[in-house]
Formats: sequence, structure tokens, C-alpha cells
Amino acid sequence: MKTLRHYLAREIMLATALVMLALLMLFAFFDLVEEIKDLGLGTYQMRHIVRHVVLSIPTHMYELFPIAALIGTLFALAQLVASSEYTVMRTAGVSVTRMVLSLMSVGLLFAIVTFVFGEYIGPAADQAAQRFRSRAITGIVAQEFRSGLWMKDDSSFINVLEVTADGNLKGVRIYEFDQNAKLRMVSFAQSGTYQGDRRWLLKDIAQTTFTDVRTATNKVASASWQSVLEPSLLNVLLVKPEKMSAASLYSYAQHLRENRQKTLRYEIAMWSKAAYPIAVLTMMILALPFAYSQRRQGGVGAKIFTGIMLGLAFYFLGKLSAHLGLINEWLPAVSALAPTAVFLCVALTMLWWQERR
Repeated sequence: MKTLRHYLAREIMLATALVMLALLMLFAFFDLVEEIKDLGLGTYQMRHIVRHVVLSIPTHMYELFPIAALIGTLFALAQLVASSEYTVMRTAGVSVTRMVLSLMSVGLLFAIVTFVFGEYIGPAADQAAQRFRSRAITGIVAQEFRSGLWMKDDSSFINVLEVTADGNLKGVRIYEFDQNAKLRMVSFAQSGTYQGDRRWLLKDIAQTTFTDVRTATNKVASASWQSVLEPSLLNVLLVKPEKMSAASLYSYAQHLRENRQKTLRYEIAMWSKAAYPIAVLTMMILALPFAYSQRRQGGVGAKIFTGIMLGLAFYFLGKLSAHLGLINEWLPAVSALAPTAVFLCVALTMLWWQERR
């Protein structure tokens, strides 16, 4: 059984690696086409585009791992079925349970790799890609912390506590410096609304002006603010919850909860991060009944097509569940785990049906 497990693991790992390579090349090409439209903006040149595409690969690898594991396992098992090796295994007394356990030994390794890419490599690479891109196009250097989004705009530093869904700002702090790098004015606005042409209407403003001999405070009901910032740029600079690590999501959700702000989106993303490595195992179990249930109705190509369709169904079901959970305010764990649970139930039911037959 040990020899069989090693043989099966080698075949699955090789097939999954080839599928992952093909998917990464495809998505890298899509990223390249998407980024070329911004070629020439600011200092954004071809070398910057290539660097951005390369830095995006770890995130794609994390997102595609369940699909690659499913197609790779399907391909490897279909090859065994086509060469009658699977039939020999079953005739020799290898039960479905043993096959599942053999798949799990490989799946655990895949799950660990998925966790590492999702928790450490992917988020760091994606943030670096976004900062690098925004610096090249707009000259703005930005970073998101617990205190909000920080960025440099010419001689000013800007802190935005929150960006709403409609692109408005809440809690805007502007630190203005003179040519000698001395703090000249600090402005705090409760809210900001985009007026177009890179102009914002700030409301409920408290200003503190610094001079060599004294400070002065002033309150303004509203004022126009000219900045290179615009809603589309803010959406790029802000790190999406789905691309943050689980530890960062937990920490940020705690911060929002302490400030009595909504945390549902971040909690759903956190639970999704926890469920994603389990999804890799589920996809591999799902491949087992599909690999040999249609041995007379199609070859390897049909199995791969089946894997692609199942992978897409899992991806879109996950997105749908997250959006429905956010709209209907379901429990975060339910929204995140539902797709994996559904596919696991389908896989186990199909395995039971195959054994019954």
C-alpha cells in the first residue's frame, strides 16, 4: 500500500503542477493585457508591468489551487482508469476508503502549500504589487494600517480612516509641510465627497495652523480640497479583504469592532481563508467518483472538461455565498463554509453511490 500511495502521489502532484503552470500562464497573460492599457501613464513602463504581473502570481496560485488540484487529480486518475491500472488496484483489494486516504496524504501537502501562499506569500506580494503600481502611475506612496490608509501627496501626508462603498471618505486627516519639511497645518474633516476633476468637498473641518511663535485653530463647515486622489485610485490603493491574510483580517475586524463599525465583510473573508485549504481536500475527494464513473462515456479530455466546470461552479458558488451572506447578514462561518460543505456532501454521496453499485 505504501508503494501504491507513493505512485499515486507522484502522478497527482505531477499532473497538478502541470495544470497549475498552465493556469498561471493563462492568468498572467490576462494580467498583462489588462495592465498594458495603462502603459505610459506616469512612469509606468513595460518593465513595471512585467514586475506587477510577476508579483500577482502568488495570489493567483492561492486562488487557483483548489481548481488545479481538482483537474490534476481528475487527470491522474483518468489516466489510471484508461490504462486499467485503477481496475487492477480495485481487484487487488484497494477499497474506496483507502483511495480516499491516499488522496488525503497528498491533499494535506497541497492544503499546507495553499495556507502558506494565502497567509504569507500572496498578501505580501499583492500589496507590494499595488504599491509599486500606484507609485509608478501617480507618484503616490500609500500603505494601509489599522489607523486607515496613509499616502503621500506632494508635500502633504493624508490619512483616510474609511472609504465607503460609494467612494466617499470618512475621517480625513491632512498634514501639510512647507519646503523645509516643517509641519505647517493639520486639517481633520469628518467626511469628504468627490466632486469630480480631483476635487473633494470636505465637511466639518477642524484646522490647526503652526507658525514659529504660536498655533491657531479654526473650524470650517465645508471647504473644497484639490488632490490627486479619486475614488478609482482609492479602490486600488485599499487592500481588499479577500487578499488580506487571516491574521490581518482578525486584527482589523477587532479594530473595527472596538470602534463600533461593521465587521461582517472582514469576518466572512477571514472564515473563507480558513476554509480554503479544506476546499483543496474536498476537490480532490470530488475527483475520485468523477474519474471513473464515466469511463465509457468519455476519455481524458471529457474528464478535464468536467473538472473545469466543477472548478468554475465552486468558484462562483463561493462568490455567491459570500455576497448573499453580506447582504442577508448570515453568520460569517456559514457564508464561508457553505460551498465547501456542499461540494463535500456531493463527493461523499457519489462515492457511496459508486460503492453501492
